[in-house]
Amino acid sequence: MIEYKNIKSIKNTKNINHINNMNTIVTVVVLGIVFVSLTMASWLLPPQEFSDNERRKLTQRPKFSLDTMSDGSFMTEFEKYTLDQFPLRDQFRTLKAYTTYDVFGQLDNHDIYIQDGYAAKLEYPLQMDSLEHAADRFAYIYEKYLADKEMNIYLSIVPDKSYFLAEKHGYLSTDYEKLFHMMRNHMNYADYIDITGTLDITDYYKTDTHWRQEKLPETAAVLAEGMGTSISGAYTEYALDVPFYGVYYGQSALPLPPETLYYLSNDVLDGCIVTNHEDQTMGSIYNMEKKSGKDPYEIFLSGPRSLITIENPNCKSDKELVIFRDSFGSSIAPLLSEGYAKITLVDIRYLRADLLERFIEFKNQDVLFLYSTSVLNHSETLT
Repeated sequence: MIEYKNIKSIKNTKNINHINNMNTIVTVVVLGIVFVSLTMASWLLPPQEFSDNERRKLTQRPKFSLDTMSDGSFMTEFEKYTLDQFPLRDQFRTLKAYTTYDVFGQLDNHDIYIQDGYAAKLEYPLQMDSLEHAADRFAYIYEKYLADKEMNIYLSIVPDKSYFLAEKHGYLSTDYEKLFHMMRNHMNYADYIDITGTLDITDYYKTDTHWRQEKLPETAAVLAEGMGTSISGAYTEYALDVPFYGVYYGQSALPLPPETLYYLSNDVLDGCIVTNHEDQTMGSIYNMEKKSGKDPYEIFLSGPRSLITIENPNCKSDKELVIFRDSFGSSIAPLLSEGYAKITLVDIRYLRADLLERFIEFKNQDVLFLYSTSVLNHSETLT
């Protein structure tokens, strides 16, 4: 009886092992088929040039040659290409994001985190070299164009969303006070206008990096007062009729709900004339052709532009303002236009600082350096 039971047990064990082996083989075969199918699809399907979700250009198929194969650059670029052109890539990114947050319990996914309903990006650590580079570029502008003229020079810094969220929720946080202090010390030729007290997290879009224009009248008033002018602060609020998905919607890879983008106007703003000096086109403050584009935030002064002027023919003075700025300036500059006959916006990420005299005559204007903490902490783009 004992021998019979042992024989039966051995047979059962063999059957279980056989089933396990078959399951393993089937799993490997299925995974192999899926992997080969996806790889073949990435080769056969036409490559996409741009990711609307991530708002960036995707890597294109590298050209093969003996030189690129021998030096290893072909395989490096091919790996980037397959990662960017992988079939169902957005769906896999969403699956990974859910797994990162809900399964592994991580607090962020590729530095993107969500707290209090707001998606934000970690801004850490403080990059001292970057701040010094930004300060050096601004000092170059000051010495070359402003120092020998009767000009009122100002500095103001826009905090990113992590200023309000990171430390509160236990994330690594930049030493913002040190950032403010260092920039003020390096730019002692500029009067500092502190706008942090006019802002809180609700003044920013939930899915985007930028601030909301309809929340900025107080901030604009503080800037205007600090520069010795005034604005009415009386506006009519309008809403875009398309949903707004900010940059963090795509970067988070999560199905975050859309928002409504609002913009402000009044008779003065309606009468302003905006000139884009890149292509010498003229228009209004709000470019409604951009509302259905990749980034509706670009309705504000047509988005990233190297050199733009806003002329206010209804201004009661002849004061002029030059703003050295990043994208945050696009939505607040229109609110300042009530106090100036002309505002010139310069983005030295796209226009080299040593070429400015070709386009701008510096002659006793007010000058405002208005930059976000995220650009100052990653200032390699400032030329």
